[in-house]
Amino acid sequence: MWLDDANKTQPPEGSQMTKQITFSLNGRAVSAELDPHRTLLDVLRADHALHGPKYGCGMAQCGACMVLVDGQPARACVMKVARVAKRAVTTLEGLAQPNGTLHPVQQGFVDRQGAQCGYCLNGMVIGAVALLAKNADPDEAEIRHALRDNLCRCGTHQEIIAAVRRAAVIMKETSDV
Repeated sequence: MWLDDANKTQPPEGSQMTKQITFSLNGRAVSAELDPHRTLLDVLRADHALHGPKYGCGMAQCGACMVLVDGQPARACVMKVARVAKRAVTTLEGLAQPNGTLHPVQQGFVDRQGAQCGYCLNGMVIGAVALLAKNADPDEAEIRHALRDNLCRCGTHQEIIAAVRRAAVIMKETSDV
């Protein structure tokens, strides 16, 4: 059994445990009859085959499961899917342009080799996107503060800081065009 399957519950046949839930997922409308108590992470991974958000700790402490909900970072491992009804959810997969052009934060991580094992990458990228949406030119302390709840065991912190700085430059360059 996969870790993300552990929380998947099927209501007993004939029960009324499901509810119609509609939300925007990476820019497209999604509507399904779901158990509202399932976690958003479970629905994203099991029902939509989105594997950017990872199951890490299951307690909202590592950041591996992070997504944007209405532009704000959220821990999908503890958020019930019912909480995203009529809201916009963006995952790592939803950041790139339809033509495949990476989001500036994704490109910054590529340019500065901001990942080693990659497990924390989802949370770091999502956190950086949220930060740069609020602050286009953060200093190192602001970057560290914004990403403080994302755990990286590989020690690529300097590369991650450099990646966010690079993303800020890319965003500025593309907005000047």
